[in-house]
Amino acid sequence: MAGTIRALAGPVALANGTYVTNIYNPASALIFGTIKHIHVNNNTAGALTFRLYKGATGANAAGTDLFYDKTVAAKENFDYYCANRFESTDFLVGGGSAAGLTITVEGDETVK
Repeated sequence: MAGTIRALAGPVALANGTYVTNIYNPASALIFGTIKHIHVNNNTAGALTFRLYKGATGANAAGTDLFYDKTVAAKENFDYYCANRFESTDFLVGGGSAAGLTITVEGDETVK
């Protein structure tokens, strides 16, 4: 139901050392998604970084980055509140610098 914030993706581990993992994409061309909250957790004893992109499936083209090497301190969380609209052709893509980062994406989906 539109307007009801719910988990759109995750919790899922961000891929280690690769930045092309598809994290979220609206399920249909008849739906658009609005990401309202991104939560990244670091459960390791050291600081780690992550990258997130809004673009094509499995792609991380320059100029499409939402976060580039954003640091999350050891045993800490990063929360980002926003209103990013995603069409069926838009993917949230990314990954982490090492194993230990988990991402959860919240928002809503609306029928066009």
